[in-house]
Amino acid sequence: MERFIENYKRHEFDLIVIGGGITGATVAYEAATRGLSVALLEKSDFSSATSAATSKMIHGGLRYLSTFEFGLVRESLKERRVLMNIAPNFVHPAPFIFSVYKKDKVPNYKMKIGMLLYELFSFDKNRLWDKSRKMPNHKSISPDEVLKLVPGALKNGLVGGHLYYDCSSHSPERLTLAFIKSAVKYGASVANYTEVNDFIIEKGKKWKTIKGLKVTDKLNNKQLEVKGKMVINCAGPWADILLGKAREKHEDEVLRRSEGIHFITKKLVEKYTFSGSTPNGKHFFLVPYRKHTLIGTTDKEYIGKPDDYKVTKQAVNELLKEVNQSFGKQIKYEEILHTYGGLRPLVEDQTEDVYHSSRKYEITGEKKNGIAGLITVEGGKYTTSRMLAEKAVNKAIRILKMPKKKSISAKQYIYGSEIKNFEEFLKSKQEQYTDFTPEQIEYLAKSYGTEIDKLFSLMNENPDLKLVLNNDGENLAQVVYAIRYEMAKTLPDILMRRTGLGQLGHPGKDILEKIAQIAAKELNWDTKHMNEEIAKTEKTLKIPE
Repeated sequence: MERFIENYKRHEFDLIVIGGGITGATVAYEAATRGLSVALLEKSDFSSATSAATSKMIHGGLRYLSTFEFGLVRESLKERRVLMNIAPNFVHPAPFIFSVYKKDKVPNYKMKIGMLLYELFSFDKNRLWDKSRKMPNHKSISPDEVLKLVPGALKNGLVGGHLYYDCSSHSPERLTLAFIKSAVKYGASVANYTEVNDFIIEKGKKWKTIKGLKVTDKLNNKQLEVKGKMVINCAGPWADILLGKAREKHEDEVLRRSEGIHFITKKLVEKYTFSGSTPNGKHFFLVPYRKHTLIGTTDKEYIGKPDDYKVTKQAVNELLKEVNQSFGKQIKYEEILHTYGGLRPLVEDQTEDVYHSSRKYEITGEKKNGIAGLITVEGGKYTTSRMLAEKAVNKAIRILKMPKKKSISAKQYIYGSEIKNFEEFLKSKQEQYTDFTPEQIEYLAKSYGTEIDKLFSLMNENPDLKLVLNNDGENLAQVVYAIRYEMAKTLPDILMRRTGLGQLGHPGKDILEKIAQIAAKELNWDTKHMNEEIAKTEKTLKIPE
C-alpha cells in the first residue's frame, strides 16, 4: 500500500471517508466494491484509537438482552457468522463461562432464560463456509464444574455458570487493516497521518454543500485540498467535532463518549473466557490471550476532548478493584504488564449511565444537518461494522443518484483471508515452515492468513530476519513487511498495530532497539529520529503511575 496523498493529482472522488478505524475501513471497502471511487483519510494510524481498544471479541452482545435490544442482538449474531466466513484466520469460536453468584443482581433463572434467547437468536450460527468449524450449544454447569474449568474463580456464593460460545478476534488491528487492504484491492486510495482541518463548503440558498476537505499531510507537513462528491464522517469519538466544523459551529460537541480500558497480566485462565458481574452489576471478562490474560472492560462516561484522552492509574485501579471483588485469584497492580484504552462513541439517548447506553448506530444525512454532501455515522460496535457500512453506502448511493449495485461484502473473503478450511490451511503451513514451532506458525497464520508466504519469502531472502522476538514466533521479518507493504510509518505503528510485539507490555530494551534499527534503515531515519521513535514507544508502553 502507498499513501495516495503524496501523489494526489486533485481529481474528484465519488466518496471521501474520514476515519481509519473499523467503521471507516468497512465503509471504504463496501463503497469500493460497489464501483465508487473512494479516498480514506486517517489523522493518526489505522486502527489506532477505538478500534484498538477492544476485548478482542466478536460477539452477539449477550448483555443487550437485558435492555430488550433484540434486533441488535440478532443483527450482531448474524454478523458474527459473516465475519467467521469472510475472515476465517481472524475470527474463531471461543468458549465462555458466565458465572452466577448469590450476590448477583441478575438471578440464575433469568440468566438461563437469557442464554436460551441467545441460542434462539443464533439459530443459523453453524451455516458456515468452513464446515470444520462448529459453534457448540450452550449448557448450564454446576459450581464444581465452574471451578474445575476456571480454578481461580471465587468459591463463596457460587451458584453455577453457563458455558457458551462466542468468537475471539485474533487481532482487531490487523482485521481492520485487512478491510483497508481489501478496499485498496478494489481501487480505493488510502492515507494515514492525514488530518482533516476543515471542509470545502459551497453556500447555497437552502443549504451548504460539501465539495471536499482541507487536509494536512502530517508526515510531510503539507496542506492540500481533496475533492469529493460526498464525505462520510466515520471519525468515531471525533465525529461531532468534525460535524461542528461542517456546521461552522466549532463549539457544537454533543456526542457522548464512554471510556473502556483493559490490562494484561500473567496467565490466570487457561482456555475459557471467564465472565461475571461486579458488585455494581457490570460485566467483566478474563480472556485467555497469548499465554497471558486480558482483563476488561470499563464503561464510564468520559468528559473532555478526545485528543486529550489517556489511561489513568485511577481508571486501572477502579477496574482492578472490581475484578478482585468478583474473582478469587487476587491481582496486584505491579503484576499488570500492559494497559490500553479508548473512547467509544455513543448515540445520545435518555440513559444516564453509559454502561446501559445502547450500542445501536445512527446514519444521518444532510437533511438533518442542513448540509448537502455529508453523511455522519455515529455509534455502533465492531461486530456489526460491516452491516453498518452496507447501510451507509446504500444511503450514499441514493443521494448521489448512482446506479444501484448489490452488496457483495458478506459473500467474499477479505484480503489475505481466502481460506476454505482453516484447519487444513494451518496444517499445511506447519508442515511447510519447520523452522518455527507449530504454535508459532498458528499465531502467524492467524495474523497474516494467505500473506504468510510473502512474510516467509522475506526471511528466505535475508535469514537474519528469521530472528524470533517472543514466544509467539514474532520476528524481524514482520517489521520489514509492515513498512514495505502495510504503510507503517512509526515505531508504535509496528509494535502496537502491525504486530503484537508491544501488546503484552514492553518487549525489552534490546528487542526494541533491534526493531528500531530495522525501521530506521527501511524508513531512512537518522539517529535522532530513531531515538525519538524509541522514546515515543517507551511512553506508549509505560504503565500509568
